[in-house]
This record gives sequence, structure tokens and C-alpha cells, in this order.
Amino acid sequence: MDAALYGPHGFFVSGAGPADHFRTSVHASPAFAAAVFRLVSRLDAALGFPTPFDVVDVGAGRGELLRTMATLARDAAPPATTPATATPRTTSPHPTFPRTATPHPTSPRTATPHTTSPTGTRPEPSPLAHRLRLTAVELAPRPPDLPSDIDWTAEIPPALTGLLIATEWLDNIPLDIAGRTETSHHYRLVDPRTGTESPGPPLTTPDTTWLTHWHPTPPPPPTHPPPPGSSPVIKRFASETGPEPDANLLIDRVEIGRSRDEAWGRAVGRMGRGVAVAVDYGHVREGRPVGGTLTGYRGGRQVPPVPDGSCDITAHVAMDSVAAAGAQVAGSAYTLVSQREALRALGVDGGRPPLSLAGTDPAGYVRALATASAAAELTDPAGLGGHYWLLQPVGVAVDALMAR
Repeated sequence: MDAALYGPHGFFVSGAGPADHFRTSVHASPAFAAAVFRLVSRLDAALGFPTPFDVVDVGAGRGELLRTMATLARDAAPPATTPATATPRTTSPHPTFPRTATPHPTSPRTATPHTTSPTGTRPEPSPLAHRLRLTAVELAPRPPDLPSDIDWTAEIPPALTGLLIATEWLDNIPLDIAGRTETSHHYRLVDPRTGTESPGPPLTTPDTTWLTHWHPTPPPPPTHPPPPGSSPVIKRFASETGPEPDANLLIDRVEIGRSRDEAWGRAVGRMGRGVAVAVDYGHVREGRPVGGTLTGYRGGRQVPPVPDGSCDITAHVAMDSVAAAGAQVAGSAYTLVSQREALRALGVDGGRPPLSLAGTDPAGYVRALATASAAAELTDPAGLGGHYWLLQPVGVAVDALMAR
């Protein structure tokens, strides 16, 4: 899975990028970026308007979210009041702090304190657009058209102050698949050219421990047909032209999420102060899907997850396990809500505009209708709205940030 996604010719490293193959919330509507920017604005105030304020996008694709964030920050900045005799600014106003080859110091950052003037009043903080430091974390090469004020790196920088966001990143962290026998679990091996599976060795002790705690063995599946309307079993790891997979294999497969826990723990460990947010589709212990969720995507279609590098390979995230790992690193409690709940708390409402607006402002009504339609897609509980938002605070409270 790792070679298929991140090897020299892997799915996420070569080609035009994920947007050509599937839609995430970032691609679905600019309302998602606007909601994230509201979270950034609230977090900026909670942290005391630090300089710089980091926004780090992990698994950034081709930088789509950060491009929009930069535009929103510029639009939100108050207009400059430059005297007529002043020398015109010729350099980019983003940011005013120096950039070097290693822009992220290894020592922990603290917010820049606001000094008090002789009159006892606190000066206004510098506009966020002037303090914002945008960093894309991605293994693919830097896009040639990416604005210069967005950093591009393969590793999460240390000692961050601000927001770390990972949208549909954890589901692409490679994991192992196990098959259940009458007495134990064994790894499942797969031919990366055909997708053909075969039994592998017994699980290691760490993976057995994870499975025992986070994915207890479900009761035997019913022998009668599933009720109408239930989710169909997806053919996983079957070649597009090969034989039908063994039904027992599909039922007995489980996904070992320990690698995702470790990845999220490392990401949270890079935070100095702020909030780490993971947005992904997943499940919790009480509702783990029978047979797992492993699948593939290519060209906008769901396909068998043959790990040959030609398609995305993804599996839902054990969100409660990941959340516990991050909380242990941060030493503070996490918040886990649906995307529908999170976006509504951040001002994204899918309600239709009043029809009366069509009579007084037809163009405004059409714009409001388009905005409501996009918001409805992001908050649809049967679609993107069913994603989880995992918020892990470090040195700051989350409740006020997500208040309506």
C-alpha cells in the first residue's frame, strides 16, 4: 500500500493530483475553506494574535485549501493607509517576518506579547494576513503555479503555533489487513499486480494488542440474506478481471489502524500551541464495519483496490483509536464531532434563502441559492457531512472556538 501510494510512481506522487480522481470537502465547495478560515480567526484571537500564525495542511494535494486561505486572509485585511509621501511597498505583504531556508525553528514558539503604550492602551494586532505562515505538507513535487508565500515540504514542521489540518489524510496512511481464522488472526498478503490475496504469518504482538482493544471480534455473521437497504459488501482486493473473491474472506477481513494512531500522534507532537484537526470518514469501536472498508478510486469511480499504483487505496479511519493516541501526546482531551456539526458551528448552513429575496434581489437570490446548495453537500449526513472532525487542542480550549 505504501509503495502504491507514495513510491516513485505512486498514486499521490505522480500525476495531476487527487482532484482528478475523487472529491474531498476542499474540492466540493469554497464554503469549506471559509469555515476553516473562521476557525483560524477564532484560534488566532485565543492564542493572543501570535507572529507568525501557522496554518499547516497535511496531505495538501496540490495546495488547493491553502491557496484559498491566502485569498481569504488578504480579503479580510483592512486597507492600508499609506501617506502620500511614503515609499510604495514593492515586496509581498505576506508575511512581514523573515523567511529562511528553515522557516520553522526547532525551539518551541510562544505568542508575541502585545506591549502596552504609555497611555495604557493595547495597540491593535497586525492583520492576520501579515502574520500568516502557510505550509503544505505533501510528498508530490511542488506545483509550478503555487504562490511563493506557501511553503512546500515533505515533513510536518516542529513547534507550530496555530492550526494543523489534515483533510482525508489518515485514510491514506498505509495499514495492514488481517484475516480471521477459528483461533487467531493472520496477515493477508496481496499480489500488487493482480490483487490476488493469500494467507500470511500470524500478527505481531503490538498488532494483536491493538486489534484486541480497538477491534474486538464481532459475533458470527448471520446466515440469512441481509435486509433490504443494507450496505452491500464491496469487492476488495479483487482484480477487475479476476475471479470473484471468497465471501468468507470479505467477512473475516479487519483493518489494523495502529499505523494511523502513530501518524496522528506524531502530527500532534509537532504542535507547540494551537489545534490539530483531522477531517476524515471513519468509525468507532461500537460500529466497526464487518469486512472492513478497503477500496480504490480512479477517475471518479470506485474500483477494486489493486495496489499497483494506478488508483487511490483507502480505508476508513478508526477515529476513536486515533483520537486516544493524539490525546495521550497532547495531554488534553479531544473533541470528536461530525462534519455537519462542525461546519454548522462555523457558520455553514445549507438552508435555502427566503423566496422573497428573488423578488427584491434576483442576482443575490441566485448567489445565495448556489451557496446554500454547496453548503448542503458539505453537511449532508449521507455524504461529506458524515465525515468526522477530530479536534485536538494543545495549550488552548476548543469549546469557544466551535461555539455557534
